[in-house]
Amino acid sequence: MAQFFKAKPNRSKQLSPKLTLDVEQLDHLGAGIAQHQGKVVFVPGALPGERARVQLTEQKKNYARARLLAIETPTPARTVPPCPHYQACGGCDLQHMALAAQREHKQAALTSVMAKFAGASSDLLATPLEGEGWHYRRRARLATWYDKPSKTLTLGFRAASSSQVVAISQCLVLAEPLSALIAPFSLLLNRLAGRSTLGHLELIQADNGLFAVLRITKALKDQDKQQLSEFAGQQGIHLLLQDNDGQFEYLSAGRPMPHYALLDGGVCLSFTPGNFVQVNEEINRRMVEQALDWLAPEPGERILDLFCGVGNFSAPLAAKGAEVVGVEGVPEMVTQARSNAAANELANLTFFHGDLSADLSGEAWMGKIDKLLLDPARAGAFESLQWLKKMKPRSVVYVSCNPASLARDTGVLLAQGYKLQKLGLIDMFPQTHHIEAMALFELTR
Repeated sequence: MAQFFKAKPNRSKQLSPKLTLDVEQLDHLGAGIAQHQGKVVFVPGALPGERARVQLTEQKKNYARARLLAIETPTPARTVPPCPHYQACGGCDLQHMALAAQREHKQAALTSVMAKFAGASSDLLATPLEGEGWHYRRRARLATWYDKPSKTLTLGFRAASSSQVVAISQCLVLAEPLSALIAPFSLLLNRLAGRSTLGHLELIQADNGLFAVLRITKALKDQDKQQLSEFAGQQGIHLLLQDNDGQFEYLSAGRPMPHYALLDGGVCLSFTPGNFVQVNEEINRRMVEQALDWLAPEPGERILDLFCGVGNFSAPLAAKGAEVVGVEGVPEMVTQARSNAAANELANLTFFHGDLSADLSGEAWMGKIDKLLLDPARAGAFESLQWLKKMKPRSVVYVSCNPASLARDTGVLLAQGYKLQKLGLIDMFPQTHHIEAMALFELTR
């Protein structure tokens, strides 16, 4: 029997029917959650209490994802995003939600996960650390994309879940002096002969001025460098080039390093562009002050600060008179932290380099301590906490940027005889889904 070829339908191009769903809550990434035919449906852009018109874009066994088409019944928490780039830019994801509602959501999400996995109760909650909702970022990295046919360079942020660079002229969460540099920089970079070899642009607002770091993949010609130098003078900024080896070349007068102060100017910390520092200056200052209050350092105590960076917590702790040991996994940051200790004349502050996910039993700094501070990345501090029995701190302050890993690690602390005493929300990143928190644990046995 003859058989005839019949093309299979292209299912990837088939669109699902339009649905009307009731949104119940937000997930940890700020997307709305609804239910349809026994499945959880994630709807970015929708808010709890809203009825939304959506179209399914992906279906799995237990969940589905949908594109928001329209809000049929809005919630009072919905607001009009003021940023003209909001619908395309992937930098913020909650501008459509009033700031007060954002913070209520973050507090509820933190409390829920800590109650579920760590047995935390609402009576342990501290007053949230909240600040300005706009123009709070003192640092940002803008991406570039060069289009060969038009020979133009796009400067901006990447779209959500995409490598596409969205051109922006301003950023409403970036410090205003930095936001004002974006459009002029875009014009300048497009005048350079070597614009096709440019990488990202990092903008920094420090206590000692504005800094811009331009990543280059090939050496620029003198004419391009001259244009950049003149621009730096006109804008009153410190401008640096960074090559493939991570080396810096200053195109403006002097060679200052960006720095910021803590403890009302009692501690000053320098940092190298590209290394991690908290981007929200106001909240970082208050966060450090709260950590000092909760940990209550005293002269004669030995305090260990793991994931210490350039000394954001270590130096203020040492300034209170305690003997402080900071440990960091990035060698360059350890070098800078040591320089900061010397510059602040903190002889009671010592820094070590170490892989905090590895076996720590043979480390020179490992041993009995009085108090412990942890400020890990999103993955948390699970491996480091396996050495609690050897360290035996009376108090532990855990600063977290991921409630899920904090809840998991809280289980380790509870099993080792610690009790959760305080839990506080830190709204480090308004207009985004990101949740930071601080927890205090005390040894009870």
